[in-house]
Amino acid sequence: MTDADPRLARRAPEELDEFQLAESRPDYRVDIERIRFSPYFSRLSAVTQVISQSGAGLAVHNRLTHSVKVAAVARAIAMHLHRDTGPVGTLVGQLGGCDPVVVQAAASAHDVGHPPFGHLGERALDRLARDRFRLREGFEGNAQTYRILTRLDEHDTAGVGLNLTRAVRAGVLKYPWLRGQGGDRRGAGSRKFSMYVIDAADGLDALSAYPQIEAGQQTLECSVMDIADDIAYSLHDLDDFYRAGLLNQATIAGEFREWGRELADIRALDTATLRDTSRSPGHSLELLWRRLEERDPWIADADAFDAAVEKVTEEVVEGLLTVPFDGSLAADRSLAGFTTTWIRHLQSSIEVHREPAHRSGHVSLDRTAWHEVAVLKFLHERFILDRPDLAVYQRGQASVLERLVDGFAAWLDDPHDVRRAPRRLLDLVDLATEDYLTVRRERPEALPDVDEEELRQRAIGRGVIDYVAALTDAQATHLDALLAGTTERLWDAGQGL
Repeated sequence: MTDADPRLARRAPEELDEFQLAESRPDYRVDIERIRFSPYFSRLSAVTQVISQSGAGLAVHNRLTHSVKVAAVARAIAMHLHRDTGPVGTLVGQLGGCDPVVVQAAASAHDVGHPPFGHLGERALDRLARDRFRLREGFEGNAQTYRILTRLDEHDTAGVGLNLTRAVRAGVLKYPWLRGQGGDRRGAGSRKFSMYVIDAADGLDALSAYPQIEAGQQTLECSVMDIADDIAYSLHDLDDFYRAGLLNQATIAGEFREWGRELADIRALDTATLRDTSRSPGHSLELLWRRLEERDPWIADADAFDAAVEKVTEEVVEGLLTVPFDGSLAADRSLAGFTTTWIRHLQSSIEVHREPAHRSGHVSLDRTAWHEVAVLKFLHERFILDRPDLAVYQRGQASVLERLVDGFAAWLDDPHDVRRAPRRLLDLVDLATEDYLTVRRERPEALPDVDEEELRQRAIGRGVIDYVAALTDAQATHLDALLAGTTERLWDAGQGL
């Protein structure tokens, strides 16, 4: 790599000091340290992964511990690809490279855009952004991550965010398109995307450093981060729920056992009937297979799915879960051994493709591991996320976010009291206003028929959403009480406004 390497370019040129230059890959080391020293990164320690620490003890993962572990898994995969001296290594080089430090930086940063209360908070803010402020793009955690890194979180130069290299900025673009522009690639048929229209120019600039990568496709470093996220998510949530005693072995065993025993009858049912009877043992597992077969026919394979179910049955359902976690050192060792073995297996199941399938990246899990991860995810998606008690709690959390968004929006609309609004909130509205004005001036086709008043309302909406999304779980709860005038912790709850 040379100084002319486009992957090293920053929006504002910088001269590295002697301490930075002493590092290997100094530009990328600067990036990873800026991310790790960011308050947005620190905030992740107080943001829910799925279940809160207050409800299940300090052993559970939060967004910070998850990100640290994703970075470790991703670095190991990247090192393997980076050091390969055979055909795979040659292909990696031809596709733009897979630098382990870039991968670490992207993995560290990949969740900074997640709002309070996990995926529930993401869905709630998306609805509020579209319904309350007519922001057609709504809210998306991946796009928020990119906005934070490139605009909202500043190092020492105004207007360029953390001023990261193109390589690291491109490394966090898991869904490198605007909302609704990804076709069917990598799940774009859903709400996933990684750039708001006001940040799209920056994203395209980052991707321009990788001319070998087709439009709409991840860089190799981003693909590795994405796979590591999948691996960590599938195993660390299992770890959490096992420790918390929330995985009922008998219920899970019944699901897997009945699917195997009654497979012919279950497979004869139409999908609508399966959905209506999804709580019947075996039916949800069959729905998982049909979803995989429908969405990902390029890799979904009935025999591979059967083998994955058999492996998870043997090692998880009839293995790990048969002995309840009792907090002993022996239980810790057993769980650590289980997790380590699975991570090593999945890390070694990586493939690199010059021309990947439409819904895959250049780097992907092989067919066997892909099905195994899908079945591992099924355990907590079916037996934790579908729990009625969790659903009730999450509906309450959604109400907190709705009251916060409405309360701050009303405050900004109050000409008599807007001057007392939180300074950061006012700053974020100003930034959003500047961004929308820039887009309208430089790319008017991106904001058709948007007059001054509409632009102002969108900027207020984006600023409010940016502000609320940056809260921790506890801050959101405390601010909700403040806005309602019911808190007994006025000065504590108001810190950091």
